[in-house]
Amino acid sequence: MAFAKSNRLPVGAIQCDNTTLSLLKANDYVAKGIRDKMAAQHTLLINITSSAGSGKTTLMQETARRLKDKVKMAVLVGDLETERDAIRIREAGVPSTQIVTNGVCHLEAQMIVQAFDHLDTNGLDLLFIENVGNLVCPAAFDLGEDYRVTLLASTEGDDKPKKYPRMFLTSELMLISKADLLPYIPFKVDNAVLDARSVNPEIEVITVSSTSGEGMDIWCDWLLERIAAKKVEALEPAAAHA
Repeated sequence: MAFAKSNRLPVGAIQCDNTTLSLLKANDYVAKGIRDKMAAQHTLLINITSSAGSGKTTLMQETARRLKDKVKMAVLVGDLETERDAIRIREAGVPSTQIVTNGVCHLEAQMIVQAFDHLDTNGLDLLFIENVGNLVCPAAFDLGEDYRVTLLASTEGDDKPKKYPRMFLTSELMLISKADLLPYIPFKVDNAVLDARSVNPEIEVITVSSTSGEGMDIWCDWLLERIAAKKVEALEPAAAHA
C-alpha cells in the first residue's frame, strides 16, 4: 500500500512522543516482508478488523462456503484464547490456523510470520487475517495486507467511525454487518457512511448479512475482482522484461 498504516493520522491530529514508536517501525519492517512474500506468491491478503462480536468469524464462514470452490483460500485467526473460531472456519471447508495472543489485544506482523510456519501459503489465491476484536490497537499495526476491511455491526451503533477514526482512516472497505437486524434497531446506515467518509473520503462501503445473504454476492465479487487484479499486476513486470 502507498502509506505506512502505523503512521497515518486523521487530519489535524498531532503526533505526540510515544514509546511504542520503535515497535511500530519494527512492525512495519516485518510487514513489508509479508507484503513482498504475498506479492511473490500472487496471494491477495486481507486484514479483517472490527470490535468483538461484529460477525467476523460468521463472515469468514459464509465467505468460505461461497468461494472455496472458486479460489484457493485460507484464514489466520487471532484471539486472546481458544481455537474456537479457527475450528468454525475449518468446518466451513477451508484451512484455518489459530493465533493465540495470550492477552495481547491485537495481531502484529511478527505473529503472522510465526503463523506461516504452521500454514502452507503456497498456491493460495486469497489469505484472510481475522484480527483480534478491537477497534483501537489493531489500527496501528500493518500486517502486510493488500486491503484492510473493517466491519461495523448494526448492533454497535452508527457513531463508531468518528469515535474510532484511525481504524476507518486506515481501511479501504467498511462492511456494515448484521444488516438483517436493521429494521429492528436505531442504526442509520447513511449516518455511519457519512461519518466514515468524513474520516476517510476514499473508503468503500458494502452492507452485508452473513445469515440472510444480503450483500454477500457484492462482497464476494469485490474479493474476486481484487484477486484477479493482483494476478494481473504480478504478470506485468514479467511482460515488461520479456
